[in-house]
Amino acid sequence: MKRTIIALFAVLMCGFAMTAQELDPATLAKRDARRNLVVKEWNTDARTKTRWLDRQTTYDSQGRKVEEIEYASYGQKWRETLEYGENGRVSREVEYDDRNKPVRIRKYEWNSDGTKKKQYNYAPNGKLQSVKVFEYVFAEP
Repeated sequence: MKRTIIALFAVLMCGFAMTAQELDPATLAKRDARRNLVVKEWNTDARTKTRWLDRQTTYDSQGRKVEEIEYASYGQKWRETLEYGENGRVSREVEYDDRNKPVRIRKYEWNSDGTKKKQYNYAPNGKLQSVKVFEYVFAEP
């Protein structure tokens, strides 16, 4: 009985912490600063001073990351897009290869306290490959 009460208390506190974090002014300020932002990371060769694009991250009007692209000397190395559900959490991620062809699709389910519940991994043709289930166990002190 005592274990159950402790576990229930820990779960409730975790949910409260997630809510407090989401409402934290610093978190909201960071998100506001990223609204409609595109961040480009550049590399420069020390010897030749040649500069090339390394990574580009794009944020939406709510300050959430919606796309990330990694570049190599030959062009795009990979690209990932993120979609958000009604709960404001990532609901789907699509990873693309250097030819911009989908290679992996992930869909997520979330618990009411904001923790991940399940991750579904799909092949580009839509066939389910695997399911990852997240289990949260609070250790006794």
